[in-house]
Amino acid sequence: MKVFPLIFERKKETPTEYIKKPDIAIKNPEEFFPSHFLRTQLNLPSLSEPTVVRHFTNLAMRNFSVDTHFYPLGSCTMKYNPKLNEELAFQDEFIFLHPYQKEEDFQGILEIIYDLEKLLCEITGMERFSFGVSAGAHAELVGMLIVNAYFKKRGEKRKKVIIPDSSHGTNPASASMCGFEVEVVKSRDDGLINIEELKKIVDQNTAAIMLTNPNTLGLFEEEILKIKEIIKKNGALIYYDGANFNALLGITKPSLMGCDIIHLNLHKTFSAPHGSGGPGLGAVGVRKDLVSFLPVPLVDKKNDHYYLNYNLENSIGRVRSFYTNIVPLIKAYSYILRLGKEGLKRIAQISVLNANYIREKLKDIFLVSSPKRCMHEVVFSCKEKKEKGVTAQDIAKRLIDYGIHPPTMYFPLIVKEALMIEPTETESKDTLDYFIEVMKKINQEIKESPSILKDAPLLSFTKRVNETQAARNPILRWEKCGV
Repeated sequence: MKVFPLIFERKKETPTEYIKKPDIAIKNPEEFFPSHFLRTQLNLPSLSEPTVVRHFTNLAMRNFSVDTHFYPLGSCTMKYNPKLNEELAFQDEFIFLHPYQKEEDFQGILEIIYDLEKLLCEITGMERFSFGVSAGAHAELVGMLIVNAYFKKRGEKRKKVIIPDSSHGTNPASASMCGFEVEVVKSRDDGLINIEELKKIVDQNTAAIMLTNPNTLGLFEEEILKIKEIIKKNGALIYYDGANFNALLGITKPSLMGCDIIHLNLHKTFSAPHGSGGPGLGAVGVRKDLVSFLPVPLVDKKNDHYYLNYNLENSIGRVRSFYTNIVPLIKAYSYILRLGKEGLKRIAQISVLNANYIREKLKDIFLVSSPKRCMHEVVFSCKEKKEKGVTAQDIAKRLIDYGIHPPTMYFPLIVKEALMIEPTETESKDTLDYFIEVMKKINQEIKESPSILKDAPLLSFTKRVNETQAARNPILRWEKCGV
């Protein structure tokens, strides 16, 4: 089927009239405006409404999105966002408030923040949460600042933070930015933390461990209570990276694992995705004796009046311009209220079921990174395929030809030629079966005609690009694309 051309693709000989200089009431505009701001012609094409509508409709059809395709980047990036959340979050009463208005003008917003904090405390077992954090990596930084402030208050100079090699990639950077020295604890062959190695490196100089659980291999740390015992015995703190919390909703709580500081990505686990669904919103929660170290402001209540509390004795201060990103906060609040306790638990159960279904169906043709049952995501290694000349990237690019967005590639770093699949709870069995069938077809192509994969994608509007060159020298103007 021939696709209607975009405005950018129309032949140059296509007649296009331009709007001429309009009549201006000011006779001598040079007296009021610098000359380089004045135009003799407005280069706005005179186009019919159908042409403009077709341009934007066809432009949208060229995008991969969670609304149009299977998007196996899951809860880490592009979890499906119910449209009702958008409707609620973009009501005029929310988006036209200004953060510098008097507190009396936005009591409703403050009540929502107050209520959401109570819900997250119930879900996680933490004492208080701060919503003045922009995203997950920002939350990690805030967590490490709290660790720093905590030991400074105690008069202790602890300089070491332990990070498993299966943690999220931003963890080491967050710790380093706060002046900590990072020491990596390696995983066992099954992908879990090596307890014996952990014992060797934890000492009185250890300030904290940054723990992702389930880890980036999609595995729950089965010996989490032993980890807790080792860390606590030396007086260190446990920081919980909650980016993978989708798998544990309603089933367990970070407080039961001994976690002292946690972060949740409200823009992931609780439905508001990255990208066009943004902006992000991290939420940092702490145990009771760490509340005074949280960034300000917190939302408190007195005599049925909600207010922004800036009076925290040991606070690390303000970490962003205003008190929160309200749009993703409303989405998360709506998401939790609509699902309730049993609904959240069901999310975790189905996301784990979906990932393990894919794992079982593909484990005989793609190497699984761990022999253990996974949680919400499964990581395959394509190192055997690379021996036949086909890389993980080639496979990911070929998926585009079958209408599937590429999954996370080459992460976690401890898995060679990694493909991480996160189906989430919203995908149907039919979608999962289609993905499985496509992966089997691609495996057959690797055997019979691997050259196809080296040129993939073949059917998309944009063919394979030199990604290194594209990152360093991006083309941001259409007319330079050679179309």
